Amino acid sequence: MSRKSPFPILLSLEEERCLRSSASRYTSPYFEVVRAKTVLLAAQGLENREIAERLSLPRQIVSKWRKRFFSDRLAGLVDQPRSGRPRGFSP
Repeated sequence: MSRKSPFPILLSLEEERCLRSSASRYTSPYFEVVRAKTVLLAAQGLENREIAERLSLPRQIVSKWRKRFFSDRLAGLVDQPRSGRPRGFSP
């Protein structure tokens, strides 16, 4: 059973350029690369299940980043502040 996402992704040329750049950088943190690849595959019309299989991610994670990009565009791919105890060590 396949369900179409209620969050279709259409990229501007600038967004696509920025995401392709992030997805191909070897020095970027892993999470940035995966998020960029997730959105690029979503823009190609792939379903969350297929994107998850290609990137070896849980489908829920793919759904989360698709939704965040849909609502907040590139700013949605940045980590949001977390609640709870602050980190003991710097990143």
